[in-house]
Amino acid sequence: MTKTPVRTARIALVGDRSPTVVSHTRVPLLLEALATRDRLVLDAYWVPSEDAEAEDAVRGFDAVWVLPGSPYRSEAGVLSAIRTARVEGIPFLGTCGGFQHALLEFARDVCGLTRVAHAENDPDAEDPLIEALSCSLVGHQAAVRLEPGSLAESVIGSERTVERYFCAYGPSRHLDTLRAHGLRFSGHDEDGHPRVAELPDHPFFLATLFQPELSGDGSRPHPVVRALARAAVEHAATPVRTG
Repeated sequence: MTKTPVRTARIALVGDRSPTVVSHTRVPLLLEALATRDRLVLDAYWVPSEDAEAEDAVRGFDAVWVLPGSPYRSEAGVLSAIRTARVEGIPFLGTCGGFQHALLEFARDVCGLTRVAHAENDPDAEDPLIEALSCSLVGHQAAVRLEPGSLAESVIGSERTVERYFCAYGPSRHLDTLRAHGLRFSGHDEDGHPRVAELPDHPFFLATLFQPELSGDGSRPHPVVRALARAAVEHAATPVRTG
């Protein structure tokens, strides 16, 4: 019986790695499971938020995953990594704080909303794009409805899913402006609040307020994590254009 060939890719894990952040401790389990179950080998490198400020910090990687753990030591570094992934077509996943900062980067750099802020980083901001949720989702599970035909729906394989959260902040304003500039909110909670965002014109750009890395015990990677891994190995196999 012929085995499926092992496929490899390099992934940048952006965030301030900490043994107290459960999402961070799950990463080694997920990488092992992706390799053994799916034969998708990700060569992972942690990129601290401060190091991500360098212009080429994530350039050359096959995927970028901005993990939870906000407030990050460098908001600018996280935004720079997201911008590089967005502009250069590098497969991207942002979870929890990564979702929040993906929206922040898009609002500032694509929509021209240069003064919007994240209330966790700037509590006195006049125009917070990301604010404290009226009801914290720390430790909660909740249903998410996915838009038919979206990347999120395709990846998860259902128009409804129940996901785990560990966050207290989310988007609150300028949502129509973000939509008008091309960002698609493809998943919402039961009250209609955005929980998933994607860029249809990007090879793979997905951000979730929920944390797919917390699904189960880590031995069976969430479909979103597997989809990122597949996108990464496809990116690695794509010939680099020159000239």
